[in-house]
Amino acid sequence: MKRATLLLTILLLTFILLWPESVEAQCPMCRISAESNLKAGGTAGKGLNKGILYLFFTPYIVIGTLGYLWWKNKKNVDDDTTVKSN
Repeated sequence: MKRATLLLTILLLTFILLWPESVEAQCPMCRISAESNLKAGGTAGKGLNKGILYLFFTPYIVIGTLGYLWWKNKKNVDDDTTVKSN
């Protein structure tokens, strides 16, 4: 059951990260600036949404990875303790 939950979480995060164009994570001032830059022929606004989403998800990915590694290490220590006590 836990493995299925982990797999579902990974698939959901992958889906969210692969389609960031559907999310508009810009403040109104950034949006106006990016749109005016694109209309003037610039390219500065093209990666703005992806950059904002990247900055948003990075802490969650780092904390999730650390939590998973801690959980996995704790599980291994508990298993070793159980085997040694028997």
